[in-house]
Amino acid sequence: MAETVAPIISDAVTQANVKVLADAPAIAVGSLYQVLASSMALSIQNAVSAQQQLNMASQAATILGVSTLYAVDIATTAEPEEKIDMGDFVRLLIESQAATGGGR
Repeated sequence: MAETVAPIISDAVTQANVKVLADAPAIAVGSLYQVLASSMALSIQNAVSAQQQLNMASQAATILGVSTLYAVDIATTAEPEEKIDMGDFVRLLIESQAATGGGR
């Protein structure tokens, strides 16, 4: 015995299916925008973190340079007791970072 479905029910089901198919592109674009916003937020957070780390390294370099300049005794002679070259400065900077646990 064959049962028939009322035309009004099949029309309602068809319309519901069409609505689901019509909503899919909008939902996909909404998801894409959310992923892009999240990725950009993470990128900005990473940039801020890198800038903070660079700021700390530059402060350490400045402090090391100033303390090195103060360590040179030039009050008694016109010539410095020892010459300071960039190799020594870089070595001292690396040693101070290692001693303080910097440089991750």
